[in-house]
This record gives sequence, structure tokens and C-alpha cells, in this order.
Amino acid sequence: MNYAIVTGASKGLGASAAQRFISEGIPVITVSRNENSTLKQAAESAGISYTHYSCDLSSAQQVQSVFAQICEEVFVDAENVYVINNAGVIEPIDVAGELDAALVQSNIQVNLTAPILISNLFLQIAKNTDTSVVIANVTSGAGERPIQGWSIYCSTKAAVNMFTMTAGLELENSGSSKVIAFSPGLMDTDMQVTIRSSSEETFADVDIFRTYKESGSLRSPDTVAGALVKLVLAENLENGKIYKVNDLL
Repeated sequence: MNYAIVTGASKGLGASAAQRFISEGIPVITVSRNENSTLKQAAESAGISYTHYSCDLSSAQQVQSVFAQICEEVFVDAENVYVINNAGVIEPIDVAGELDAALVQSNIQVNLTAPILISNLFLQIAKNTDTSVVIANVTSGAGERPIQGWSIYCSTKAAVNMFTMTAGLELENSGSSKVIAFSPGLMDTDMQVTIRSSSEETFADVDIFRTYKESGSLRSPDTVAGALVKLVLAENLENGKIYKVNDLL
């Protein structure tokens, strides 16, 4: 039995990835604050097992509790488990010295702490079973360069990259599990709406991102999700590698 677990699956890339797994005939478990009813209907129509868990990923306690339940469900008969750590937030968009402390803490928890806790739990259980786990941490080009106004987002994505590379190194000689990162590039999502609504004072490059939308430079989440799901289902994944969507399409 195979399973796909997707965080942040209520919309955007997460919803599209979950839909793609359903199309591949793989049972799906979605994790987000709100359920996407379209995914539920799609799974029912396709006769594919589907479960939704409501979880606030900014709460470490909820993350550990919910994902412990998910592990109890999937590791009973799982052969392959695909985990897509997709949920992410970009706020706060502001310069250092003006950052909202609560938003900083929430960003770090959702973008960094949650993927680490989830990865750690699945790898720990997989080590004691015959299950193969593939974890894809969704990252960003922002993790590779500084962007004015995005200090926290850049920092968390850089940390996700380093965690992925280190975990991949540690897994090279221990079982069949894989940990990779996936950089989806520019997509037409709600996060882009948030970015475009920023002021020039908080985000100097806001006009550039407005131009991306106006010029049609943003890929659809469905296109990016197709590349992501095809990637994690491949047999020749390189542990710890940061894969970029531009190299896959």
C-alpha cells in the first residue's frame, strides 16, 4: 500500500499535488487548517482513499499530535510513503527592526520547525519497518539569496535547504528512505497576492512581482505539481538534493 501526505493542501501547490496523487491512484492524506472539499469529491469519484486532518502547523504540539495519528494510520500496511512538506507562509514582509515578533515565530514554526518535526517522525518509524519514505520539502530560491523585506522567509528556506542536505547525507547508507527539497519557482498562488499587496517601504521589489503577474510569467500550481509528483515517484532520486522546477519542465 502506498500513501501520500501533503501539508498545506487546502489550496495552491498543495491542493494540486494532492489532486495529482489521486490521479495516480495513490491514497491521500491532507493536512491543513481547512479541508478542500474538491479533493474529497475527486477521491470519492476515483475510488481512492482520502483522509483530512485539521492542523495548525504553527503549533508544535498540534503537529506532533496530528502526525503521530497519521503515522499510526499509514505504517500499518505502508510500503511507500510520500510526504510533501508544502505548507508555508511569507509573512512578515518587513525590514529588520520593524518585524512583528508573533509573525516571526509563526513563520519559523510553519516553514522550518514543522517540516523538521514531520521528517524526523517519519524517518524514525521507517527505520524500524520495511517502509520506504520519500520526503520532499518545498523550498524557494529565496533560500539562496537575500531579498529585502524577506529576511525571515529567506532564513527559514535556507535552513530547510541545509536540513534537507544534511538529512540526505545521513541517509545515504541507511535504508531506502529519501529526503529532497523542491523549489517550485514563481507560481500563481495566494502567496503571490500577499507579495503584490506589500508596500515599497517593506518590500523594495514589489513592482517586479506585480510585473510577473501582468506579463503572465507565473506558472499554474497544476503544472508545478505535475513536476513535483513525477519527481517523488521516480526511482532515481538523489538524497539531499535541491531540485528546481526549471530543470524538470
